[in-house]
Amino acid sequence: MADIYNESDPEEVGCLSTINEEGNELILFNDNFHTLDYVIECLVLICNLSFEQASTCTNIVHYKGLCAVKHGSYDELLKMYNALVKKGLKVEIR
Repeated sequence: MADIYNESDPEEVGCLSTINEEGNELILFNDNFHTLDYVIECLVLICNLSFEQASTCTNIVHYKGLCAVKHGSYDELLKMYNALVKKGLKVEIR
């Protein structure tokens, strides 16, 4: 997975150990507003990440500014995107 990100912008760091080759990513951005615990809870509940994955993603977002938290089809990610936006988090589908 690291090879994919080394070829592109080094600030775009993914935190998941597996990639679903659907071609879309759900990117979470740092907002300097929500607590780390709140973001972790949202990622666990909405994106179905384990606590460890959510913690890793949250730390990457905190230090790097963004992280690909989920890969999949656009329709699948759109549901997560909408739920995370309702929670006040800054996300984007790429």
